[in-house]
Amino acid sequence: MITDGFTYIAVLLFITGILVMLPKIFTGKIAQKFFNFAAPIVLMYLGFMVLCTLKVWDLEATASTYSALKNPILYAMLFIMLLRCDFKKIIKLGPKMLVGFFAATFSIGLGFIVSYAIFGRWLGEGAYNALGALCGSWMGGTGNMLAIQDALHVSEGDMVFALVMDSVCASFYIMFLLWAVTKAPQFNKWTKANTKAIDEVGANLAEAAKADTRKLVWQNIMILLGAGFLVSAVTMKIGALINSVAPFLDKATWTVLIITALGVIFALTPFGKIKGTEEVSNTMLYVVVALIASRADLSGVATAPIWLLCGFVILLIHVGIMILLAKLIKLDVFTCAVASLANVGGTASAPVLAASYSDALVPVGIVMALLGYVVGTGGGLIVAKAMELISTMF
Repeated sequence: MITDGFTYIAVLLFITGILVMLPKIFTGKIAQKFFNFAAPIVLMYLGFMVLCTLKVWDLEATASTYSALKNPILYAMLFIMLLRCDFKKIIKLGPKMLVGFFAATFSIGLGFIVSYAIFGRWLGEGAYNALGALCGSWMGGTGNMLAIQDALHVSEGDMVFALVMDSVCASFYIMFLLWAVTKAPQFNKWTKANTKAIDEVGANLAEAAKADTRKLVWQNIMILLGAGFLVSAVTMKIGALINSVAPFLDKATWTVLIITALGVIFALTPFGKIKGTEEVSNTMLYVVVALIASRADLSGVATAPIWLLCGFVILLIHVGIMILLAKLIKLDVFTCAVASLANVGGTASAPVLAASYSDALVPVGIVMALLGYVVGTGGGLIVAKAMELISTMF
């Protein structure tokens, strides 16, 4: 078992490096079909989840290393990715993004209510309060969960099974969404979605990259890394400071807001034209995904089977409604997936998923995740009340 933080990071990076190289090493038709189905980023998530569950590294011993690296790298990645964004084109994505987001919020709330109606009698007395707090998290973020937990007087002990459900179900769901975005052409063809605006953003990026014949030099990588990490360090301090004065948003959300503003501003300057933003930000993206997946311990599966079944039914209802809606109003897979993860994963996960589709669409993930903070607390409390009414029928 790995207990040293540096060795833990070294192993993650080495395995990630191997996995991202596989499609370049194995280029046959069968191999390409396999990688089209299971992209390296999905293999990473699944692989690290398995290794974590097998206790290849000690979660407690490596926790400080994970905490010290994950958010700083995530924030640096967001800043560098935002240097490539064009908000004029983002605005053209239109109101369907909002429809997708609120459909995701509604379907998650409905999923909690229906799932509780099915399994509530076996979850224990007062389980609707813990589920209501978790619903707030799945609609917004941790801040919403804590607010609901306080409002409903839910103890830490009562939250244990809900948190196990959150950890296990959300881990599998993130992996599913990372796979789903690789199936965008097939899904969009099936729903007959108009992806002109999204495709245009991606095409413009590709054209700009092709037209840029400048050689990527190590000095570019150095300045981008230095700037990214400096912005990350400074904004985390500012975010914590603002949070102490305006606690209605947590420090992570304030940090993301500041980084977004800085990224947009610097994208308009010559700094935004430095070659290497794609290469550096993509490297950081894979490191962040590796770090997140490395904490997905599935050993809690055996401790709360009914709760886990409840969680998977919630997600199944949510996905079913989103697919039905996508077919009815012709939504694309990007809108559905990012709207979904903006609810379930919040500001930490939605931009990562958006980036796996296209760097230029990172702001969409951020904006959707921030919307979640607005509706999460109220939505969770409403769902908790609905489940409480259902509990009287048992």
